[in-house]
Amino acid sequence: MNERTPEPAHRLRRLRSSAGMRALVREHRLHPAELVLPLFAVTGRGVCREVSSMPGVFRESPDMLAEHVQRAAELGIRSVMLFGLPDGKDHEGRSALDPAGVVPQALAAIKKAAPEVVRIADLCFCEYTSHGHCGPLDAAGHVDNDATLALLGQQAEVLAAAGADVIAPSGMMDGMVAAIRRALDGGGHEMLPILSYAAKYASAFYGPFRDAADSAPTFGDRRAYQMDPANGREALREVALDLEEGADMVMVKPALPCLDIIRAVRERHDVPLAAYQVSGEYSMIAAAGACGWIDAPRVMRESLIAIRRAGADMIITYAAESASREIREGRFDA
Repeated sequence: MNERTPEPAHRLRRLRSSAGMRALVREHRLHPAELVLPLFAVTGRGVCREVSSMPGVFRESPDMLAEHVQRAAELGIRSVMLFGLPDGKDHEGRSALDPAGVVPQALAAIKKAAPEVVRIADLCFCEYTSHGHCGPLDAAGHVDNDATLALLGQQAEVLAAAGADVIAPSGMMDGMVAAIRRALDGGGHEMLPILSYAAKYASAFYGPFRDAADSAPTFGDRRAYQMDPANGREALREVALDLEEGADMVMVKPALPCLDIIRAVRERHDVPLAAYQVSGEYSMIAAAGACGWIDAPRVMRESLIAIRRAGADMIITYAAESASREIREGRFDA
């Protein structure tokens, strides 16, 4: 007598049988309001130059940025992050302290064009220093941590006065959140939140950004102040210290190589958590798609939902507009 093969006790495929069923039981979704669009501000009018290593990403003057943000808002995007490219640079990055600088101009233009959009201002000196490091150098050629703290406080006050809705320090200086919080509170900006790049790794994925922001170091690298990609527990220490110093939100950067860090921070801290899908992540997908090696839109969707699944509440991504368009058209969950 032939014995009947035992049937599976559990049939998980029942819940994968159709697009409607998969949508019904889907655990994670993205909304355009959870996506933050990074933007690069340059001086002038009518300027819109594509970054060669980042297809679809542009350097734009404040007037063009204002129009860009209006279009993004129509897609449901509610937050942007601003980086500035000044006309001149010096050893200390003093142009970052100019109340009439390119980022204050961009903040004002965006506020006028799209007042409902949250304007997050990146706070660092690498775009403004002649050497490309994140603060003034000491006699040995290293970034002077404590001298940088004072300048970060000044830069925060400038950006606050210009109307930034969120200050986002990215330089990974020890004590930077406390110094910025003191400066903001002392200047009457107690209600201005800080989104700290709390766990920012010295990653090789940043290359295209340095093209876009003209911020590559002229010598050495940033491994003396950004985190070693081999370390995980250290990230939790960095996050805990930034929260102790007054950060309202924290960030992990880059995103996809650090999904374990995102998850660990999410499990340890009940605060708003951002993840930055950085330029290299974006450009690799775009380049492979252009070569026909992958379905780039689908890979981008999978990457973004993985970041969300790991625990990020918000994702800073150069794909914010294309993803928001797909979400609106119902293609993101297909």
